[in-house]
Amino acid sequence: MKKGLVITIDGPAGAGKSTVSKALARKLSYVYLDTGALYRAIAYKILEEGIPPDNENQISELCDRTNIHLKNIDGNLNVFIDSENVTDRIRNEKVGILASTVSAIRIVREALLSIQREAGEKGCIVAEGRDMGTVVFPEADCKFYLDAGTEERVKRRYKELITRGNKADYEEIRRDMVLRDRQDQEREIAPLKPSQDAMIIDSTKISISGVVKKMLSIIRAHQGIISTK
Repeated sequence: MKKGLVITIDGPAGAGKSTVSKALARKLSYVYLDTGALYRAIAYKILEEGIPPDNENQISELCDRTNIHLKNIDGNLNVFIDSENVTDRIRNEKVGILASTVSAIRIVREALLSIQREAGEKGCIVAEGRDMGTVVFPEADCKFYLDAGTEERVKRRYKELITRGNKADYEEIRRDMVLRDRQDQEREIAPLKPSQDAMIIDSTKISISGVVKKMLSIIRAHQGIISTK
């Protein structure tokens, strides 16, 4: 295999980034980096301590004293706050909405930037998030922006929550997703947008396997053939 690549996949909530990124990483025998989970971890801690989301001084102090780190467990990067594994606890809509809000705070982004870049130092990584190709890894070897229609993304999130055994209100999910889109796209710091050199893929009518296949084809064409399982 050639030198390990850094591959970024950005896009809005519900576009299929996580599923596609995991599948692509498995195909390439790469590490999957879910950067959104890091912001969720901060949001989880803010909620746990009852800190007002608009109090940047308290959030800054929280970032200074909180140790967030990633650990590879059975091929999956788990998120730890200090010594506590919060990987499963951060997966709910309330945390997701707050994560979108706090991701616009400069001190939060600066606190997590080094963690993300450290994870990608050796390459062989598929990094998924909102600003992977624009801010975190601007020199990434291959950049993708995965999108899908709003209604399709709402359907996917609803199905995901139901499958996990959680209660889900379709209209509430729709409102939350529209809000998250607006927050992500309109924030002053690292707004959600495709990198100028990213390949944009609309997954509305394409299966997960179809998206992964298309990405692999683009990677091969751009970097030469790389080994897959």
